[in-house]
Amino acid sequence: MPWRPKHPCQYPGCPNLTYGKYCEKHERMYNSDYEKYERDPRTKKRYGRSWQRIRAAYAKAHPFCEQCLAEGKLTPMAQVHHKIPLSEGGTNDWDNLMSLCASCHARIHAKRGDRWHNHRDPSDRGGGCKS
Repeated sequence: MPWRPKHPCQYPGCPNLTYGKYCEKHERMYNSDYEKYERDPRTKKRYGRSWQRIRAAYAKAHPFCEQCLAEGKLTPMAQVHHKIPLSEGGTNDWDNLMSLCASCHARIHAKRGDRWHNHRDPSDRGGGCKS
């Protein structure tokens, strides 16, 4: 199946062609600006050096997406997810963590409404992988 054609980068005045929203140069700039201006400083503080160590150890012990593995699919993990978010009183204990692939992680956050500022249902923690 052929790839879809590239389109211009959405950064104003950029003529570069890309498959995504921004070209590689502006994607890095967009992510940097998000971290600097849009992400809550209290959230940034929670994901420091100790979290990086915990994440690395958990990822080494759980190298595959736990949601996909439950469905019989073998997908490499991309994110370590907090079942109960730190902002809602969750901890970095291993029983509150799960390894997820990018699509399962995005699906959980979309369902919760975390990333797109929708109404969240506090009773739905951890989400689920729907195929």
